[in-house]
Amino acid sequence: MLRVAVHGASGKMGQAIVRLAAHERAQIVGAIVSRGSSRVGRDVGELAGTGNLGVAMSDDTSAGLLGADVVIDFSRPEALPRLLHLAARAKVAVVSGTTRLDTTCERLLEETAQHVPVLWSPNTSIGIHVLAELAASAARRLGPGYDVEIVEVHHRAKVDAPSGTAVRLADAVRAARAEAGEPAAKALSDVHGREGNVGPRRPDELGVFAVRGGDVIGDHTVHLLGPGERIELTHRATSRDLFARGALRAAWHLHGKPPGRYTMADVIEG
Repeated sequence: MLRVAVHGASGKMGQAIVRLAAHERAQIVGAIVSRGSSRVGRDVGELAGTGNLGVAMSDDTSAGLLGADVVIDFSRPEALPRLLHLAARAKVAVVSGTTRLDTTCERLLEETAQHVPVLWSPNTSIGIHVLAELAASAARRLGPGYDVEIVEVHHRAKVDAPSGTAVRLADAVRAARAEAGEPAAKALSDVHGREGNVGPRRPDELGVFAVRGGDVIGDHTVHLLGPGERIELTHRATSRDLFARGALRAAWHLHGKPPGRYTMADVIEG
């Protein structure tokens, strides 16, 4: 049985992880919430709808990590540095899906990986990572004669744009074109909107567009458009549970591994 602490336990993703943990042979041993949260002291299982688990939510990160093999983090960027510091000290592996990290967080991920296994991903869906691989392969094989545009759709409450997943897909396309040795592709620049007399599309553009509305969990489409034909690669998320399952699968992958940085590609291959 894998012993898991959840960082951001009162959020939607945290609750999904708690709800699905038992199905993935994982035991919740810690539930960490933000300092001063009204949820402190409440049983995390009751909040997630699974019944009493005997694990009270706490705003004490160190206490929440006690007894854990892995901590799964879906919180906020400003909360991640403290978690990484304490996880490294407690020798607890880290799976994080928190997005919009700054350079400090990026550096701390690398430093923490010198002490414990660390996996950070803007999207823990297995399907999304297969989509990124397909998009990269298509962009590489089709070449610069095909334009690439990425369109993502999310619910009206999403606060960031473009999504971390759309950025991940754009990075995959950009890297694939650069690996193919196309000089122009190395200068691919993101375009997030077009309005007015903007002129013809430049060959160095990489369109990344965000649509917001309703209760859409997350749709992502990579359009590859060439002369006389186009390819559209789409992933549609219909439940947040898929991200929780991916995070739990990643946690299992890190269990028993040596310190270092790991990716969702490693999880899929493993």
